[in-house]
Amino acid sequence: MAENNGTYLIRGAAVLGSGAEDLLIRDGVIAARGTGAATSPDVAGATVIEAAGLVALPGMVDVHTHLREPGREDAETVETGTRAAALGGYTAVHAMANSTPVADTAGVVEQVFSLGRAAGWVDVRPVGAVTVGLAGEQLAELGAMADSRARVRMFSDDGICVHDPVLMRRALEYVKAFDGVVAQHAQEPRLTAGAQMNEGEVSAVLGLTGWPAVAEESIIARDVLLAQHVNSRLHVCHVSTAGSVEIIRWAKQRGINVTAEVTPHHLLLTDNLVRSYNPVYKVNPPLRTDADVQALRAGLADGTIDVVGTDHAPHPSEHKECEWAQAAMGMTGLETALSVVQHAMIETGLMTWADFARVTSTAAAQIGRLSDQGRPLEAGEPANIILVDPAARWTVDPAKMATMGRNSPFAGLELPGKVVATFYKGHPTVLDGKLNTPYRHPAESTAGAA
Repeated sequence: MAENNGTYLIRGAAVLGSGAEDLLIRDGVIAARGTGAATSPDVAGATVIEAAGLVALPGMVDVHTHLREPGREDAETVETGTRAAALGGYTAVHAMANSTPVADTAGVVEQVFSLGRAAGWVDVRPVGAVTVGLAGEQLAELGAMADSRARVRMFSDDGICVHDPVLMRRALEYVKAFDGVVAQHAQEPRLTAGAQMNEGEVSAVLGLTGWPAVAEESIIARDVLLAQHVNSRLHVCHVSTAGSVEIIRWAKQRGINVTAEVTPHHLLLTDNLVRSYNPVYKVNPPLRTDADVQALRAGLADGTIDVVGTDHAPHPSEHKECEWAQAAMGMTGLETALSVVQHAMIETGLMTWADFARVTSTAAAQIGRLSDQGRPLEAGEPANIILVDPAARWTVDPAKMATMGRNSPFAGLELPGKVVATFYKGHPTVLDGKLNTPYRHPAESTAGAA
């Protein structure tokens, strides 16, 4: 097993896609960058990683991951989900609250936090529920979760909209005390009762109950005004429509403190795929039209949408390999996100690798208030780094993924870009595109030795 705080010399990587440079990692931090890295006195005994042709980026941060544990270990565990995250280039993930039991108390978020530390593949930052049991009736223990060992700063009932405006206002007011953020699943439930897919031409042809764009847009419009009214932070989960992009753009122009995410699948896939009735394409919010996809890409490119969040949602096969109406909603995403974003945004010329770092790492860390993630690749900064081969091509095979979920909508597609190495706290969790060894936190090492 490699030393947790070993020394590594990354030689000739294109930092943020620019000119080739060396990076020296020692004791969990970047000790040197550039021509001086190879001649630094700290380089003695370093493991050399030849990185010519590779792009060096800050470790990715996911603001929206479903790890399912506790309670749904048949779908995913913290161990399997974070292995998938490391292979996908992530060094931190935010674990959504809709576990069983719901992460609505300090005890449950601390359990998830501890499981993440024990696994050692990435930082696991629990997301606390906004309401008790996700029931939308009373606020959960927001302050207790914020003060817990997990230091929760993001709260969401994701999967269910906080549709009561009074309760949403109270949540936005409450989180101001500890600089938290409420992440809203924007879905007016009365407009989506029985909905199976996007409302539009395809739903009419297929005879499936439609999910109108206004169900998302109306909640976003309400919530940005509430955030403005109480001067609090709002984050909008998985934006999926062109109208939502316009509302968020308007809110930002007015100085409202709102951030937003888009999923990789909403950047690439459209509701035309539902014509196959393959439940792998059933997701919440639903796949939309090509016009929506283009608006989402433009919004991500111009900064209206701040980050890419995977909404990684693994399900047991029996929940997806069934009739469309009975199938669960959700798609896996941790191991394909980088490639999908490269395909949709970089290969189309809409973004550079530096932009990629902003929307997959820097901005995400800022939203979640993760002070040691999404940092510049400079001397003295934490060594959360990934190396990507942008020229690689690979065909998605869900059976070969680390996640327990096989419900990838990209199965069989050839995508660009592969993660070659992931360094988490200076330790290589992934080398040569394969899992290496987890990082061991000092406290866990001491306990194990005893």
